[in-house]
Amino acid sequence: MDAVRVALLREVLAGTEWLGATRRFAGVLRGSVVSHGGGLLLVGTPEYEPWHLAAHLVDEAAWSGTPELAPTLVRHDARPTDPAHLSVGPGRLAAARRGETLLVVTPDDPAAPLLERVHDARRSGATILSLGPDEGELATMAHESLAVPEGTDLDLDTVQHLVSAAAGENAVPAPRGRRRFRDRLSRLADQLTAPPPARW
Repeated sequence: MDAVRVALLREVLAGTEWLGATRRFAGVLRGSVVSHGGGLLLVGTPEYEPWHLAAHLVDEAAWSGTPELAPTLVRHDARPTDPAHLSVGPGRLAAARRGETLLVVTPDDPAAPLLERVHDARRSGATILSLGPDEGELATMAHESLAVPEGTDLDLDTVQHLVSAAAGENAVPAPRGRRRFRDRLSRLADQLTAPPPARW
């Protein structure tokens, strides 16, 4: 989907909740990677790899002058013989640390192995963002999520286009407002259970 089609889609969606929601989520994504200097990991499920979103974020990173937006695509069936940008396997999630952002994109709540890896990345201090289901363990675990419920006029692929285009805009992300008590409590629990920093 090119910039003209995204602009037309935005016109069609004017006055709906989607434009604001995708821009807010994109602002959080951009703010997270820019403030920490990059380290964006992008992962889907074995059945749904968000390679198209990865390509759009690479383009947006180049066009906006924000290299931090270029993600590392984590693939479940990556092989060492694959090209470098396609050879990163799920073991990379185990190395996720504070300052990195993990964006999980999936139409359904992931299976237990991926959820465990995401939970471990969160405990290690990574910021978790999710794009997909409006309920389930992933949505609960994420620091920020954008739900794409079934039966809406937009599908997950279209929402990804809106998010990637908004992430590349040179606008300052909108403030998130006051955090909910649950968010503050969750962050405190993460800090208390995080492993101690490595000392060299």
